[in-house]
Amino acid sequence: MKRRVVALVVLTIALTGAPAVAQQPLTTGLDGTFAPHAMPKMGGGVEGFNVDMANEIARRLGRPINVVAQEFSGLIPGLQSKRFDFIAAPVTVTAERAKSLLFTEGYLNTDYQFVIPKSAAGITRLEDLKGKTIAVNRGSIYDTWARNNQAKYGFQVENFNTQSDAVQAVLSGRADGNLAGNTASAWAAQKTPGLKLSYLIKTGAVWAVPFRKDDVAMRNQVEEALECMKLDGFFARLSEKWLAVKPEAGSPPITVYPGYGTPGFEGYIADKPAPKCK
Repeated sequence: MKRRVVALVVLTIALTGAPAVAQQPLTTGLDGTFAPHAMPKMGGGVEGFNVDMANEIARRLGRPINVVAQEFSGLIPGLQSKRFDFIAAPVTVTAERAKSLLFTEGYLNTDYQFVIPKSAAGITRLEDLKGKTIAVNRGSIYDTWARNNQAKYGFQVENFNTQSDAVQAVLSGRADGNLAGNTASAWAAQKTPGLKLSYLIKTGAVWAVPFRKDDVAMRNQVEEALECMKLDGFFARLSEKWLAVKPEAGSPPITVYPGYGTPGFEGYIADKPAPKCK
């Protein structure tokens, strides 16, 4: 039996030019309620910016992929337990996260923005949050920001399992506003009658693809795919398709950065050859 298995592997290599393991499917996870990055589609499944990104990464690596939609709070534990090979959901790179995760370079800038009822007075400064209730997606960077700042600015935080539940809390009057990434907030305000955009928190942060700390080789492979997606205009097309904006010159969707990983954060490797794009 062992001889037959070895013979099969050898035959596969001879016919394809690559080890049989190269065809093993990847599994990635994302939050399927974080529109326009991932959201339910007619007929089942999910669609959006990050769904397209995950599928394209797999295509360029020559691997099938399973895209699993679940609550954001379970994504990083799922990655660490090896349920996922990487996380396709937007994940903000922070110094704290970089201690336990290995990131690629950034592919999108991300700021934080509030959505509030259309009839409410706008938030012009963070001090305007005093006495209000802010809804956030549990486990997200926006949840972290809100918990870290609620005492300083005098607001309350309500955590929800999904981003759509957090938005619904604003519509139902349970919360005075929702804090999320600026692209998701813009989508919610555009698609949801009764909501409007409000205060923008500039961060200088980026979204990048996270891996387990020991998965350096896989991180590097995916980073090369991401760089080729930047160079041939794939990310620019995604941005126009899902975000309705053309990337600015020098911004992450069209800029290849030196080294592997996000510069300035743990896990960054400065030495890297030029990407070999097909």
